[in-house]
Amino acid sequence: MNKKITLILIVLFSFSVAANVSQPEKEVLMKLYQTTNGNKWIKKWDMSLPMSQWYGVKVVDDKVVSVNLKNNNLTGRIPVEITTLLNLQELNLSENLLNGEVPANIGNLQSLLVLDLSSNKLTGNIPVSICKIKSLKSIILDRNILSGELPQQLGNLLELQMLSLYENSFYGQLPDSVYGLKSLKSMILYSNKFTGILSSAIVNLQNLENINLFDNDFKGRVPLELEKLPNLKKLNLSYNLFSGLVSNKLSLLDKLNMTMRNEMGNVVSLSVIKG
Repeated sequence: MNKKITLILIVLFSFSVAANVSQPEKEVLMKLYQTTNGNKWIKKWDMSLPMSQWYGVKVVDDKVVSVNLKNNNLTGRIPVEITTLLNLQELNLSENLLNGEVPANIGNLQSLLVLDLSSNKLTGNIPVSICKIKSLKSIILDRNILSGELPQQLGNLLELQMLSLYENSFYGQLPDSVYGLKSLKSMILYSNKFTGILSSAIVNLQNLENINLFDNDFKGRVPLELEKLPNLKKLNLSYNLFSGLVSNKLSLLDKLNMTMRNEMGNVVSLSVIKG
């Protein structure tokens, strides 16, 4: 008798979960499944199961709070409907074959903490609306075909800890507002087309642990203010157009070297201040 009661309760609970999750949220995930060719995913969704049991989906209090479909053979475009999941805290579609642009209204996801769309084939710019998500802690868009200048409004993301944009085609100068991201721990921008100087205002980023600007077109002096970043552990400024002298402390910190390119494209090494 007890076993039968337990079984009945499990079945009732399953139906309860399925019924309580809103139909609009379920329709959004079904749209994601269809748009990204879910029938070819490595781990597919069984639509007969409650959403809380779908692979990579986390449901809390009948709301979808996480979609993590990393390395699951998603193809096609990211449907704009995904920006209606207003309780979403994590969106991880990395290491797939997605193309097209990041949805322009991604900024609707006001609860988002982690956005990871890395290692796809995404094109276009970073939508300005992303700068409205003041809760964001990680923007991970590396290894795509993204381009354009970084939005000036990026400085609105005061909770941002990780900015990873490497191996894209971003260009232009870093927005001044970036130097106000006081929570930032990692700024990984290597292998892009960034230009301009690295401002002495970088001293404001006291939580920085990792700076990687390798293989860009930054120029001017290497800011001595980098020495004043107490948590800095990794620094790679090589293969830029920096010139002048580098302090001994910074030269030791650089995990690769201080090898630069000059205006002619020749490889040169920066001199280290002795003492």
